[in-house]
Amino acid sequence: MITLSIADDVAEVVLDAPTRLNALGPDDVRELSAAYTQAAEAGVRALVLRGEGRAFCAGRDISGVDPREDDVLGYLEGLIQPLLEQMSAFPAPTFAAAHGACLGVGLGLLVASDVVYVADTAKIGSPFANLGATLDSGGHALFHERLGAHRTLDLVYTGRLMSGSEAVAAGLFSRAMPADEVLDTTRAAAATAARGATQAFLASKALVRDLRDRRVGLWESMSAENRAQAALCDTDDYREGFAAFQEKRTPVFTGGERGGVA
Repeated sequence: MITLSIADDVAEVVLDAPTRLNALGPDDVRELSAAYTQAAEAGVRALVLRGEGRAFCAGRDISGVDPREDDVLGYLEGLIQPLLEQMSAFPAPTFAAAHGACLGVGLGLLVASDVVYVADTAKIGSPFANLGATLDSGGHALFHERLGAHRTLDLVYTGRLMSGSEAVAAGLFSRAMPADEVLDTTRAAAATAARGATQAFLASKALVRDLRDRRVGLWESMSAENRAQAALCDTDDYREGFAAFQEKRTPVFTGGERGGVA
């Protein structure tokens, strides 16, 4: 079950199946995609993703799956990858609050979020050594980029799970903290982003995406930065930021697109 609430330009999407540690079946994935679509159409300026209960997300719900008839490609390529691409392209800053199990597809949800705050006791990784399955949902790319080949395969072969603190220290996610602080910290960060210069944030999001996905070099990235900055000059928020600085006051950003279109 997925729930969505919107207040003060911030959407909060909740994985709300705590009895199964928020594991995702096909219908849950479709509901999650619909929630992101609804939030985007509402024009929110930030989004928080969290899990209810003891875990963020324990991965795919395989409780009723017969491995002899499993349409794993239909689930992963037909449902999960499009969802993760949709989440990554969400038209506002996105934040995830992670605690407990963050496994498999649950790890993928974090990979697809812009900023991830994790409980220091969270459990992150590839628990599939005993299932005859492999890490999925972008986990190989994330681990290899941040941990290198040897540590990635160590985690895969042994099934050892990283703590939230260890994952952040390795550069996987944004910040680790006590579990009882994660949600409040995430909500506060999202609220701050929702009051910020949304178009500038989206420009940075696109620049980082090109560095990650296209592996652009320094000078190509710098050229893209220059063009992004020139485009931002035509936004109300850019003008407001300069005016506020010059007038020594706090800026009031509206998040509108170029030409002052909200």
